[in-house]
Amino acid sequence: MSTATKNHIGRKISRIRELRGMKQEALATALGVSQQSISNIENSETVEDTKLEEIAKALGVTAEGIKQFSEEAVFNIISNTYHNNSSDTSTLIASSLNYQPTFNTVEKIVELYERLLQAEKDKVSYLEKLVKNNQ
Repeated sequence: MSTATKNHIGRKISRIRELRGMKQEALATALGVSQQSISNIENSETVEDTKLEEIAKALGVTAEGIKQFSEEAVFNIISNTYHNNSSDTSTLIASSLNYQPTFNTVEKIVELYERLLQAEKDKVSYLEKLVKNNQ
């Protein structure tokens, strides 16, 4: 990628928009401009800072994120977080993604079990009271 391409803000906006699954029309609507305006912006090498801030907000990124965007970085992130060593596609989600929760799963399971157990105890207690009152 040449230096001219690396610093072409319009192309970066276009790629981020495409990666977000957004059409030019949707971005235009979010910004209150025409689709042709978005096309012109995406063909521009530079975009004024205030307009870049608006575009960034509509795309759900920061203006700095647009300026620093690089497809190489995106591919590096994907290749570092996606590992499919299995030929069994049914295990794709479980085995392919490098997913590590930020909570202790065993503690969550125990907490859920304790809540379910308490709910059952409450039901038994309620039923016992109903039986006593009906006798």
